[in-house]
Amino acid sequence: MAVSYPQIVLFGDSLFQGAASLEDGFCFQAAVQQQVLRRFDIVNRGLSGYNTSNALKLLPQIFSPPGPGVPKLAYLFVLLGANDAALPQPVNNQHVPLDKYKQNLVSIITHSNITAHNPKIFLITPPPLDELKASEVEPGVRKHRVSASYSEAVRQVAAEHSVGLIDLYKAVMDYAISKTPGFDRSKGNLGDPETGERGHLKNLLPDGLHLSSEAYKLLYEAVKPHLGKEWEGTDAAQRVGYVLPDWKVAPWLEEDVLKP
Repeated sequence: MAVSYPQIVLFGDSLFQGAASLEDGFCFQAAVQQQVLRRFDIVNRGLSGYNTSNALKLLPQIFSPPGPGVPKLAYLFVLLGANDAALPQPVNNQHVPLDKYKQNLVSIITHSNITAHNPKIFLITPPPLDELKASEVEPGVRKHRVSASYSEAVRQVAAEHSVGLIDLYKAVMDYAISKTPGFDRSKGNLGDPETGERGHLKNLLPDGLHLSSEAYKLLYEAVKPHLGKEWEGTDAAQRVGYVLPDWKVAPWLEEDVLKP
């Protein structure tokens, strides 16, 4: 049987589906893969439009329990909630009530198909919503403060269940404010109709909802420190964690297979 690489799975909605984009020359998924090359495979299971109820229903079709030929799930990053936070609609409704959203997140991270692998799990908060722009794209569908409450719910679930937290909301908002000269944060947040100012958020969330390459860089910087603890501080020359051995120490050298 061919060797399998342990996996880092990106499980979420369009925010993870878009993580494979090469917009402006940066790709979040490729950046993560480069960091863990030869040690882990990055698997993108970003599903545009999905909410937590959709994701939970299809989870058994996405994650298999451990078994012959099943790669180990080593890391799981979950980024869901942007669609759950959409306001209730008469058709094409994506809304999931906040309490149900929290229950769904718990059901995802405690699902037996996942826990059987004993992965390192990280919940990622949905980013801020630029309601000023989003209301132009989809009027009456999303609200800044409603979206923020779903990000807070992720923080609560991560703390209550002792899993990792990537606070993308905070990373994006803090950075946007730092790049918006003169903005008074005491009055509220960027993208909120109460402040009436988009500031640098317009560069991070071009349509008010989805991440630009600049925003994906912020996500990568937040994820990066959590990967590679397995070989941190070791001699890089040992290639610690490689699934297949470095060519200098591979068994074929003893057999003189590759010697001229």
